[in-house]
Amino acid sequence: SIVSIVFNMLMVAFKLVVSFITNSVSIRADAFNYEKMCQGPQVLHSYLDDLRRRKDSLSPKEQAELKDMRIVEEMYARGIEMLPVDLYHSKGTVFSIEDGKLRPCFTSIDGLGESVGRQIEEEASKGRFLSKEDFRNRCKVGKSTCDMLESMGVLKGIPESDQISLFDTF
Repeated sequence: SIVSIVFNMLMVAFKLVVSFITNSVSIRADAFNYEKMCQGPQVLHSYLDDLRRRKDSLSPKEQAELKDMRIVEEMYARGIEMLPVDLYHSKGTVFSIEDGKLRPCFTSIDGLGESVGRQIEEEASKGRFLSKEDFRNRCKVGKSTCDMLESMGVLKGIPESDQISLFDTF
């Protein structure tokens, strides 16, 4: 029927838009910041408003952030949702699409470089982390990186240590 044809055409168009934005963010986003840009449109707009008020005195980093925020603003305006960074689903250095939603990569987190992003992705693909201690050892990251990821919920539910407490069994 005509309705199903139109629906299929709209779905294809939506997938193309999501794919375009994913590529734009992964390839062109020089100053993408997960904490500022992936917490929903309200959080994004508060940062955008601040940068726009100060547009004549922005540092080069802030100018790059503003450019990337405009891409994300367009994404939100088109109804594209952002998923959280996930220890077992996020890629190291490129954004991915899951169920029509955008999944940020590890390097979208301010302070995580490409080598760390790739290392986390590689180690996560080998199997679940037994503890934060296991995560630090396998990914070769320090406690401050681990604490930052914990504060963002990326390491939620992972115990602190490999040690099993006698009291945990009762």
